[in-house]
Amino acid sequence: MSEYPLALLAFAPILVAAILVAGFRWPASRAMPIAYLSAVGLALGVWGLPIKQVAGASAKGLVIAASLLYIIFGAILLLNSLRESGGLKVIRSGFTRLSPDRRVQVIVIAWLFGAFIEGSAGFGTPAAVAVPLLVGLGFPALSAVISGMLIQSTPVSFGAAGTPILVGVNKGMDKLLSGMTEAERYSWLSDIGEKVAFLHGICGTFIPLAVVCVMTRFFGRNRSWREGLAAWRFALFAAFSFTIPYVLVARYLGPEFPSLFGALVGLAIVVPAARKGFLAPKGKPWDFDDRRNWDADWNGNEVTGQREEPTVDLPLWKAWAPYLVVAGLLVLTRLRGLPIGGWLKQVSLQFDNLFDSGFSASFDLLYLPGAIFIIASIATYFLHGMRVESYTRAWQDSARTMLKASVALVFTVPMAQVFINSAGGTYEAMPEVLANGVANLAGEAWPFFAPYLGGFGAFVAGSNTVSNMTFSLFQFEVAQQIGANPMWVVALQAVGGAAGNVICIHNVVAASAVVGLVGREGIVIRKTFVVFCLYAGLAGLVGVVLLRWPFL
Repeated sequence: MSEYPLALLAFAPILVAAILVAGFRWPASRAMPIAYLSAVGLALGVWGLPIKQVAGASAKGLVIAASLLYIIFGAILLLNSLRESGGLKVIRSGFTRLSPDRRVQVIVIAWLFGAFIEGSAGFGTPAAVAVPLLVGLGFPALSAVISGMLIQSTPVSFGAAGTPILVGVNKGMDKLLSGMTEAERYSWLSDIGEKVAFLHGICGTFIPLAVVCVMTRFFGRNRSWREGLAAWRFALFAAFSFTIPYVLVARYLGPEFPSLFGALVGLAIVVPAARKGFLAPKGKPWDFDDRRNWDADWNGNEVTGQREEPTVDLPLWKAWAPYLVVAGLLVLTRLRGLPIGGWLKQVSLQFDNLFDSGFSASFDLLYLPGAIFIIASIATYFLHGMRVESYTRAWQDSARTMLKASVALVFTVPMAQVFINSAGGTYEAMPEVLANGVANLAGEAWPFFAPYLGGFGAFVAGSNTVSNMTFSLFQFEVAQQIGANPMWVVALQAVGGAAGNVICIHNVVAASAVVGLVGREGIVIRKTFVVFCLYAGLAGLVGVVLLRWPFL
């Protein structure tokens, strides 16, 4: 089969998923089984893969899906525990004192606190933390999910202490870097990381303003872009408070902590400024319309609108303590200089050579963020003096919500794994076939399209790390063929892979499930897709300029 028809066939499972979820607004629980079957059909019928390989990839996907459901359950449990204890009401009151303006609140929580969690844990955890917190503060569930997804762009390249660079790019480029010493390899990756941070520093500057504008346009009383743009001074201030230290850390300290340290510096600057009203939007604080006037699609089915929260006399620090436990444990368990993460990973369910396919998977019972969320929930029980019946109710409600997400994820992730692991038959793996077709069409204009390929990889795999692992070497080789600087093109891949997280189906499913929005994933993707296109397009334009007129 010729190149371009084959590339179109390789794209088919993704196109099916996108059309059904985003186009026809099917719930992911209905659309993803069809997408999975299309991927399996192509793998067996066109790519000529043995059944055991498809079964092994599918089984690996099921293990990964179970890991995601574990994280979802833990996040929902923590939220419900705080709601049942009355702690959430105290947190809400604290944010009102910080600023009653929802535009300020969403920037502090989603952009800065979310970036901190991303830098610590990565892998979609910010949505599991920031999204329910926003809902608990009175945000419409749909607005909270979209805000939480949009910020999963700039900080993602250095999420989980730099994993997308140190693991994703590193493993993806292993063939090229195999002759280097560890020090040389780290230096090379640090150079890539510096370029990635520079690109994100430009593109990410606009993310807080984009979050605010999307919120006021689609969820405001007046449906106004202008009300979002009115917060431009505070939005840019919060953006630079994160991106400037972010770029400096990447340049001088390496790729492990740009997101983590950038967010900490940003919080230290922005929170006191917000309390004093520094650069705050002028006029009346912006808020959502009365809840009775909200569209039916905005509310979650399970988490929002539950029984009235109790009123308790808790100091603010004690109400926040469970989230501090989460943040502290995430940092301690992810720092490479400490042995804690290694100890926790020893408690793991291993699945080796699934269906005699050579594929393996593991379920890290204690290392996954789900375990940390559960620990924080247990801490909530004791710190807030909860009653047994209230805490039991939190567990029951959380289990019901998690189960609603399971149908979508048990097909979404296996589909991605079959797609990615489709090499070894008649043709190259589906992502490589598709990438080759697009690259040949683009020619010398490829640097502009490089971030979109990275985003496509993240959309399919649900991970910037996996996208980088899959496409970094391909991007390097294409750059060499067209005479472009390969380092910058690999950096564009990593930036696009980060931006692709805002539209990743299984991340959207996970974030939606936490606040009871299962079935409305298409609405989220339709809103976030435009931001992804703009982010990747701006990165591509900057890349083209830098490659044509190099000054860095």
